[in-house]
Amino acid sequence: MTQHQGTVLEAARAFAALLRAERFAEAVGLFAPPLRAAVPAEALRLAWTTETDGRGGVTAIGEPAAEPDGEPVRVRIPVGCADGGFTVVTSVGADGLLHGLRIDPGEGGGWEPPPYADPARFAETEVLLGDGPLAVPGTLTLPVGPGPWPAVVLLSGGGAFDRDGSSGPNKPLKDLAWGLATRRTAVLRFDKPTFAHPDRLPAGFTMADEYLPPALAALALLRARPEIDPDRVHLAGHSMGGKAAPRIAAAAEPPVAGLVLLAADAEPMHRAAVRVARRLAELTPGPQADRMVETVTRQAAIVDGSGLTPDTPAESLPFGLSAAYWLDLRGYDQLATAAGLDLPVLLLQGGRDYQVTVEDDLTRWRRALADRPGVTVRIHPEANHFFHPGSGPATPAEYARPGHVAAEVVADIAAWVHDR
Repeated sequence: MTQHQGTVLEAARAFAALLRAERFAEAVGLFAPPLRAAVPAEALRLAWTTETDGRGGVTAIGEPAAEPDGEPVRVRIPVGCADGGFTVVTSVGADGLLHGLRIDPGEGGGWEPPPYADPARFAETEVLLGDGPLAVPGTLTLPVGPGPWPAVVLLSGGGAFDRDGSSGPNKPLKDLAWGLATRRTAVLRFDKPTFAHPDRLPAGFTMADEYLPPALAALALLRARPEIDPDRVHLAGHSMGGKAAPRIAAAAEPPVAGLVLLAADAEPMHRAAVRVARRLAELTPGPQADRMVETVTRQAAIVDGSGLTPDTPAESLPFGLSAAYWLDLRGYDQLATAAGLDLPVLLLQGGRDYQVTVEDDLTRWRRALADRPGVTVRIHPEANHFFHPGSGPATPAEYARPGHVAAEVVADIAAWVHDR
């Protein structure tokens, strides 16, 4: 072990010990300044207690494991709980500070291709989208044959997601890419800037900065490929990616062929956070759960209030996102934007989804698009937020188990895209 590796693991062990002791103010003292601004102590506490309380409490924290390459060095810290486990993924720089952080709600295990994907029917190519320090890598999945094929740009949900939407053993965007390519549809997916460059994000970074540059570059790349039909290039967004899709479509020139919105949130995100916090508190009642609900409710009220300004500290706002991020979100109406677009729309929703729901979100989309022709709605009653089929009330622990996007969801998208 090199001296640098020793420093990395020492920092990761110290962070893990502070998490176990729930000493969050001290834990953020190990963060580099940009990460400390993005993830204040209260946001770290909320993320940690949501995961641990939802899984019956921590039973053990394993030895951190560092990846062999990269700078900062990515480190995975396994956390065992009474009902499953998850992984804390961080990156440690040469300065011994943490520069990136996410919670991977799985216990490990490799992703396996879904049964409906046939790798013999497509090929994948690495691409780079955009230029400058926030250019992001992506994967173009092309059906075998000359085409020209219809195409889809996949947009992942809120958070620092990679191109596959990786979460524990699950990769829902990779499921979609491989399933759609098997059904003669080209797909381009990409790492979000928050995943690829967590240490390079400028002050005032917003949802528009997060999604528009790479998505518009992806549309341009697809239209320039001879294997792609430039008149049949679509946007497909999951969760927050679905919220962002109308905004991207409004900025796209020439226009996209249509929008696929998978569990796209319509309820304002800060209010939805209160609803979800209350749902999680019902699953694991107790003082910590009550404090979580109180904190999220207080933070959401600040976003709703007239006192929100660019100077409002991130630690007083939901998820530790900056005031600039929330002001941008507050000024964007995805429903009105979608209603103003002359585009066909496919709305897909899971009936068991507690994060984006039929009652709170899909009804808003239906109402906003009620007077629009070309709107198709598909509800999959047994699907959760990842569109994995299941039964009974969905819980956070469900996402730690391996699963795949339902074959019926892939078939819905492929048939709709080809009908265009």
